[in-house]
Amino acid sequence: MTDNALLTRREGAVLVLSNNNPGARNALTPGFYMGLTAALHTAACDTTIGAVVVTGEGGHFCSGGDLRQIIQRRELPLAERRLRLEGLHNLVRALRDCPKPVIMAVEGAAAGAGLSLALAGDMLVAAKNAQFSVAYVKVGLTPDGGATALLAEFVSRQVLTELCLTGERVSGERMHQLGVVNRLAEPGQALEQAIALAQQVAAGPELAMARIKHLCRVAPRNTLEQQLELEALYMPLSQETEESREGINAFLEKRAPDFAKLRGGRQG
Repeated sequence: MTDNALLTRREGAVLVLSNNNPGARNALTPGFYMGLTAALHTAACDTTIGAVVVTGEGGHFCSGGDLRQIIQRRELPLAERRLRLEGLHNLVRALRDCPKPVIMAVEGAAAGAGLSLALAGDMLVAAKNAQFSVAYVKVGLTPDGGATALLAEFVSRQVLTELCLTGERVSGERMHQLGVVNRLAEPGQALEQAIALAQQVAAGPELAMARIKHLCRVAPRNTLEQQLELEALYMPLSQETEESREGINAFLEKRAPDFAKLRGGRQG
């Protein structure tokens, strides 16, 4: 399916969603917010989708918010300007809450809100020469889209402050060193590698992976006791699913588990 803001296609069990605004280096638009958010909600309920890849057309991931639209909003009341921002923040929430693994494929620029979007996924594949930037300070703005919270999961307060106050560009290689990027790709190969990673995880147990994703999402903010409590909730529930029966039987029988046959019949 194609619309003005979003391109979608399937690669087997992987849903590929692409920002389609290459003339503006994939600057974010309300149409993209709404389209991607809706696609994630649809994917969450589609048992034929095992993982999602988000990328951008034309050699760039996303250059951030459209500054022309920000200029137009200056005359709006403060409450309405804040309401407009909720489109981006709802998208970040949709990425966080989607039960399917979401992998970002980054080429070129991931700046400002584009950086926030890249960090909001579960895993990130980036070209070595990709350029990440908390660019807001360059135009007299402050970060949004959860950029400071998401970056703080990887870097110290000092590094976070430096990146936000300087707005300097950081290469894919440097972000890999910081632990932000899972896998580095040669230029032009990020999407291919991201799809390969997505296909790998898409073959896994659907319900268990959704619970694992949630555990990983909340772990940086939970206390040890809170995390132990959540693990104590999920493990007994997982033990009674068809997924665990298939996985354990396959292990004991020395064969590969076939979780795909269970899709559509989730239990627990």
